[in-house]
Amino acid sequence: MAAHIYDQHLDKNAANYAPLTPLTFLDRAAAVYPRRAAVIHGDRTYGYREFDERCRRLAGALVKAGVGPGDTVAVLAPNIPATLEAHYGVPMLGAVLNAMNIRLDAATIGFCLAHGEAKVFIVDREFAEVARKAVAQVERKPIVVAIDDPVAQYPAGTPDLGAIEYEDFIAGGDPGFRWRPPRDEWHAITLNYTSGTTGNPKGVVYHHRGAYLNALGDVLAFGLSSRAVYLWTLPMFHCNGWSYTWAVTAAAGTHVCLRRVDPALIYPMIKRHEVTHLCGAPIVLNLLVNAPESVKVPFDRTVEVMTGGAAPPGAVIEAMERSGFRVTHAYGLTETYGPNTLCAWQTEWQELPLVERTKMMARQGVRYLTSEDVMVADPDTMQERPFDGASMGEVMLRGNTVMKGYLKNPSASEAAFRGGWFHSGDLAVRHPDGYIEVKDRSKDIIISGGENISSLEVEEVLYRHPKVLEAAVVARPDPRWGETPCAFVTPKSDAGGLTADEIIAWCRDNLARFKVPRTVVFGPLPKTSTGKIQKFVLREQANALDG
Repeated sequence: MAAHIYDQHLDKNAANYAPLTPLTFLDRAAAVYPRRAAVIHGDRTYGYREFDERCRRLAGALVKAGVGPGDTVAVLAPNIPATLEAHYGVPMLGAVLNAMNIRLDAATIGFCLAHGEAKVFIVDREFAEVARKAVAQVERKPIVVAIDDPVAQYPAGTPDLGAIEYEDFIAGGDPGFRWRPPRDEWHAITLNYTSGTTGNPKGVVYHHRGAYLNALGDVLAFGLSSRAVYLWTLPMFHCNGWSYTWAVTAAAGTHVCLRRVDPALIYPMIKRHEVTHLCGAPIVLNLLVNAPESVKVPFDRTVEVMTGGAAPPGAVIEAMERSGFRVTHAYGLTETYGPNTLCAWQTEWQELPLVERTKMMARQGVRYLTSEDVMVADPDTMQERPFDGASMGEVMLRGNTVMKGYLKNPSASEAAFRGGWFHSGDLAVRHPDGYIEVKDRSKDIIISGGENISSLEVEEVLYRHPKVLEAAVVARPDPRWGETPCAFVTPKSDAGGLTADEIIAWCRDNLARFKVPRTVVFGPLPKTSTGKIQKFVLREQANALDG
């Protein structure tokens, strides 16, 4: 068959094609707005030209340290400039960034370092002890770089990692380091670990194309512009800050760093820096609206807030509006670069009573502009469910903003992509207007303060207790954290008065603190005729608990 006329002598070349990468956002911002405030941290502000130079220095320093294309650089630090700079400096040399959850325990951090084969490990001094224990578990030791943040108030006795300090490290890099876009936009840019449903986390791999597109999706969905001032209340390790590490730069807005989420810090910073946008899990919204009046500082503008995870209660949305915030609800997963659907605002909702309006606003919504498609379907037959607000199915997504796959886990990748769709594991209905509403999680993941907790991981620890016969863990609603783990335990017959405090202490010794059950219930576990524990019964019991 003869080639189509539009396929003749019309070839891809350097003049008409370039691989998509979010690194170009910083390149442009530095060229167009060199003196505009790019990053604010404490009393220090630096413009886009300096931001760009610092990222290039980091890239150059990493090359001198032996890091090359395809190597992994891990970062364990809060929302500070070094973490933000790593989102550019690391991929500038073709390496892959692994921004780690700062709440993880040493065993899990050690697993991630080994699994991702990290060559360099950049650590804030606040996490020196846990980092030291993690590195001790790794056979191939990474080069450690220590961040001594001048804004941090490290407690007396905070250990020194005995490693080169970050500022000294990047000082050895070239501020004019010349980077090139990846030869293929499919090349990996970041590695993010998610709890999933197994004890060991799965490594989610992002590519340059997806990061570029989802960042632009954020810009459009959240109305970012060069006048945007974005406060980092969302962890940068969460799906690379839901891609806002790149999106704010794409808009040439201002990044305002924040070491910890504290209303006593957030309210004054909103006023001082004239913050226009922030993101966070529903727990952040809850903290803001329930903060003591003594820490609340009035501000004279509406602050746009994007939230995800479990839908915030209507009362929280209402309270946020009264406090000067406008809430937008989004939905996504680590596997989708963060937000992949958006509860797009409809003007007619404004005329609805408050209760009805907040109900509409709390849904997971419709696909992002940069997402290819989303559907609610039967996971076995792949048949789409009716748009009737009642027929349950699994949320499935596909497009350029879905991960490459799970690192070193082809079977998990194949299962996640079966039928040509990414299977979220979340159960939802679709309303007649096309908006999705998530109803349940099919994989028993507990989302606490925006963090995923594997019930199986907690159960594994419980089963290792010498006095525990059987155990099951489910989510229990929590007014502050959204959900917390609730453990149902059957003691061994010779347990001799096993107590809840004993169980909790055991978990604290073996798990990250946020994964520790807040509630322990003793007794026999409900089972099917084949011996399978009926978790839906336990969830009902957990929901009915007092206090």
